[in-house]
Amino acid sequence: MDFTESREEFMQMLDQEHQWPTWYMFKFIAPSSKEDLVVALFPDGQATVKASSKGKYRSVTAKIMMVSAQEVLDIYDKAYHIDGVLAL
Repeated sequence: MDFTESREEFMQMLDQEHQWPTWYMFKFIAPSSKEDLVVALFPDGQATVKASSKGKYRSVTAKIMMVSAQEVLDIYDKAYHIDGVLAL
């Protein structure tokens, strides 16, 4: 399966699981140095950040209103381009 097929499958799954618009929760783990880049993916004040026990990583969580599966995928695409970021 190539990347395009997996994107399409993910979008289909989102459309099956959600009725748009809906609240969608994003969770990312990022190196501390990349925290600001991940927080910037969301509207001001929408992301909460927690430091790991040793402070090396940050957990970034945001629950925001999404209008479509494509809008969700757009945020994941932007996060994918930030080095060291993992989506949960």
